[in-house]
Amino acid sequence: MRNAADRLKFIKPQEPVLVETPPVSDDWLHEIKYDGFRTQVILDWAGARAFTRTGIDWSKRYWPIVTAAEQLKAKSFILDGEVIAPEPDGRPNFQAIHSRMAWNAELLAFVAFDIIHMNGEDLRQLPTIERKAILWDLVKPAEGIIQYSQHVEGGGAAVFEAAEKMGLEGIVSKRQGSPYRSGAKDEAWVKTKCWDMADLDLIGIKRKAGQRTEGLFAREGKYVGKAVIAATDVIKDRLWKRVQKAKAGPPDGVPTAEVTADVEWVRPGIKASVRTLRGERKLRHASVQDIREE
Repeated sequence: MRNAADRLKFIKPQEPVLVETPPVSDDWLHEIKYDGFRTQVILDWAGARAFTRTGIDWSKRYWPIVTAAEQLKAKSFILDGEVIAPEPDGRPNFQAIHSRMAWNAELLAFVAFDIIHMNGEDLRQLPTIERKAILWDLVKPAEGIIQYSQHVEGGGAAVFEAAEKMGLEGIVSKRQGSPYRSGAKDEAWVKTKCWDMADLDLIGIKRKAGQRTEGLFAREGKYVGKAVIAATDVIKDRLWKRVQKAKAGPPDGVPTAEVTADVEWVRPGIKASVRTLRGERKLRHASVQDIREE
């Protein structure tokens, strides 16, 4: 009799490396970067399960996805993908994921972008483009709860431009001939993220000799992170004088690690336009584009 030890095990996922611009040579393929939760769906002799990026079993939360996976025509597989909350036009709505998990899990979808095991065979050494062909044969027509991540070969700049215009988070580019390297950040997979402009409240300035001047920011009273103040010395000096006149203590909600002696805290009244990577919960690779007083 089989036991739990015989079941297929979670495999650490391969992670893409963040780059500024997408590769443009023809040996790459490009996919949409879905704004959701990285998920691994495993089917074996005892049924299907769904695991988070770190290997936590979320099968109960994703029960419709698990049920749909058990209908696919294979004895066993390990699929890599993203759980999303799709809007009617297909675009993912990250803010809706938690409520759907709690109340409407049937409105979630699993977008499969790789297959790393099937019917007893480890597929990780196969080229990416071959694994995607195997994946398509398994999940087609890939509509509804289990979807297929379409790709475009070559033309990375055009794919990225289209993603930006559609308001998507970005794209992931993969070398067509690369194997799957589980648990690794490998430059055979790279992600290029789109940018957003955010209108934020300046709550403090961090400056230290020999280092970049940074602003600390909040949105609707909630701390969202730091951004480089890439302004002229004249603007920085004017801003610093404004800060000196409006000194305050650290606002509520700022992480303890950010409350340091080299931060000058500011009373409300200074707004900034901040350029930051799209789809991040906190500011990332952010820079101040404009500062104004209310």
